Amino acid sequence: MTVPKIPLGEWIERGTDWLDASFGPLFDGIKSVIGGLVGFFEWVLLSGPAWLWMVLFAALAWWLGRWKFAVFTLLGLGLILNLGYWDPTMKTLAMVVTAALISVLLGVPIGILCSRSNAVQNIVTPILDFMQTMPAFVYLIPAVTFFSLGVVPGVIASVIFAIPPTIRLTNLGIRQVPGELMEAASAFGSTSLQKLVKLQLPLALPTILAGINQTIMLSLSMVVFASMIGAQGVGAVVYKAVTQVKIGEGFEAGLAIVILAIMLDRLTQNILKTKRKV
Repeated sequence: MTVPKIPLGEWIERGTDWLDASFGPLFDGIKSVIGGLVGFFEWVLLSGPAWLWMVLFAALAWWLGRWKFAVFTLLGLGLILNLGYWDPTMKTLAMVVTAALISVLLGVPIGILCSRSNAVQNIVTPILDFMQTMPAFVYLIPAVTFFSLGVVPGVIASVIFAIPPTIRLTNLGIRQVPGELMEAASAFGSTSLQKLVKLQLPLALPTILAGINQTIMLSLSMVVFASMIGAQGVGAVVYKAVTQVKIGEGFEAGLAIVILAIMLDRLTQNILKTKRKV
């Protein structure tokens, strides 16, 4: 007896076509907003001379971390500039900042909702499991369908891929706040909003920042893949080097990505350490 095949792929394609036809103006609006954000960050990062941004990033590294990290930042950015990848690196950074910002703006409120309702958590958790286990390349297909080629679908795919850690760790951090403190706040007449803003979020902030750190790293890894659908930046250089088998050029571009990844990781980790000390 032959079991009939479930036409799951056909159903998904029909649903995608329906969404595209029904919500086309909404997708166009989202595309304009995200494209404007990426364009704004690119303009900021590329408007001034490279040496000025090198000094500013090094000063930020010194303020948040140690002088060794500041020296690494200055030398790393200097190497990127010397290799000729400054503009692509800044374009990649603009995409990462946009994806991380959207992930935080969406992920933190969803995590708060999960922490306040077991029903919401039970609904969101399987969705997050699906988002984290689905191969990253798959997200590029619907992103291209709804937002065409370019930077915007790359950012959208990055948000889908990178947002789960922020949601999970926001939920976890708030749920780990001791019940005794919550009872004490209630005894003093604090409202639910006051307990959230003045007690739960400050105590959960280190955990939330750890989630944001992971989101930034995942965003960086995804925007490199987004070069396959027309997104510019260092990922496009890597993709070109792979297709043309240019080992040296691919290594140089990969080194620029590594330096950027270490910078972003150490910066967010040092923010986390600073918050814990406070």
